[in-house]
Amino acid sequence: MAETSKTSSSRSEKVNNPANAGYEQNFTNAELPYGDLENSLSKTVGVGGVGSTQRRLNRRHVTFIGLGGGIGTGLFIGTGAALAKAGPAGLLMAFIVVGAVIWSVMEGLAEMATLIPQAGTFPHYATRFIDPAVGFTLAISYGYCYTIAIASEVSAAALVVSYWTDITPALVISISLALIFAINIMHVKFFGESEVVSASIKVICFVGLIFVSLVITLGGAPNHDRIGFRYWKNPGAFTNYNGITGSKGHFLGFLSALINASFSFIGVETVVIAAAETVNPHKYLPKATKRVTYRIAIFYILGALLIGMIVPYNDPALSSGTGNANSSPWVLGIKRAGIPALDSIINACILVSAWSAGNSYCYIGARIIVAMSIDRQLPQIFKKTNKNGVPYWAVIASFLFGPLAYLSLGSGGAAQAFSWILTLSTVAGLLAWMTLSICFLRFYAACKAQGVDRNSLPYKGRFQPYAAWVGTIGSLLITLLSGFSVFLKGNWSSSNFVANYIGIPIFIVPFVLWKIFKRTSFRKASEIDLWSGRFDPSEAPEDHPPTTWWGKALDWAF
Repeated sequence: MAETSKTSSSRSEKVNNPANAGYEQNFTNAELPYGDLENSLSKTVGVGGVGSTQRRLNRRHVTFIGLGGGIGTGLFIGTGAALAKAGPAGLLMAFIVVGAVIWSVMEGLAEMATLIPQAGTFPHYATRFIDPAVGFTLAISYGYCYTIAIASEVSAAALVVSYWTDITPALVISISLALIFAINIMHVKFFGESEVVSASIKVICFVGLIFVSLVITLGGAPNHDRIGFRYWKNPGAFTNYNGITGSKGHFLGFLSALINASFSFIGVETVVIAAAETVNPHKYLPKATKRVTYRIAIFYILGALLIGMIVPYNDPALSSGTGNANSSPWVLGIKRAGIPALDSIINACILVSAWSAGNSYCYIGARIIVAMSIDRQLPQIFKKTNKNGVPYWAVIASFLFGPLAYLSLGSGGAAQAFSWILTLSTVAGLLAWMTLSICFLRFYAACKAQGVDRNSLPYKGRFQPYAAWVGTIGSLLITLLSGFSVFLKGNWSSSNFVANYIGIPIFIVPFVLWKIFKRTSFRKASEIDLWSGRFDPSEAPEDHPPTTWWGKALDWAF
């Protein structure tokens, strides 16, 4: 049994291992090119990653990528619309439910990524553990989720700048896109450093907002008004959604907040995408994943609670659709308390969040494209890298979706473009969460069938396989309910229906086409490859723990 748990990079050991018998016969290059993938591993010098990307992201980079992931415009601005639709209790419940779903997804995902840190990560796991057709459709769905989200965040940046000036949005969009492309085409350490700076700003801002909100609710603001849970009583804890009173209206309000909460959480999983470029994924990824628990509790759930305490859900500015600080519940609460100047500071943080999210999405989209190329689902040119390990063709392909932001200059305006892209990317993200949870269930079954003791792995996900089932079912239900409002009496809208549900056929059609033309088959648990592409910790450079009290404090906290 101990032999089956050893990390091995040689084909001979995989073939001779009884748990992996028949590996050569069951996985052909046409179906899943592990031979090429392993060659890529062996040709990469020193700490290189799959597809000749390089392991250059250290402890600090991974820490801040994990911290900053998911803290975007959805958390600063989008929560306002959710509060208006659901009320403070409905908003809080939505964040708790979605928080439980993404936590469940992350537990399984981290176990796989820590053991097998491949470029692109997500579609590769679907290809390896379920079926190449599932890997292809996940790559398409998750890839477009993030590449079009570049446009949504850049559009949001244009909206945020409008808080200060009436400068043309086209200029803001152009500058934002230029910066995003420049950072992603350079050495991956530049991306890591940009995440350190932007994540620091976002975290400091958000923690500051939490403290300010506590001061406001306790009566420490200039108006000395002790609010407490006043707004939970008047106008109330729940809304009457669409004029429907009673528990039914309250429940529908809660459902309406789920999609906004999901958009806020998407991005938490970003840290796992960087697994193939992390210096020591065995050490850094488990730590980053374990910290997800309290990040969800502090940044999202506590934030949702405080938002409902500092501003009532019937404030008309919450649903004004300005897309900048004017519709941020944090700013509205601060203005109500009579605190000056903070609104511009918060708007600046929102601007950093929007740009940072777009920057991350370009990185993620490029690595998904690399994964597709490695798995021979896209031309091999996309896995080509320069001397710094940057997959430049993949970066260019990912970035090309960014100019969709210019659609916000049309008749519908930036707010409408942002709304449509938000919905499209959120549904795609939820379907990706569902698929990743299924990946873990197949990984779990393979470990059981092949006699691999999960206690011997670098990281063992908690509450498995039950957590994976929560991730699978929860993500699917939220996806199916995302557009429920169009089915209510008098609410039908063809454009909203398409925006809410077009992501489902986009997910299904590539799977069907790949199955038909490639004739792939689902992986049997006894034949799933658990060996190739594992990380060899002896390749990692020596780790230097922090020595200063400040560094030790940050290391403990994050």
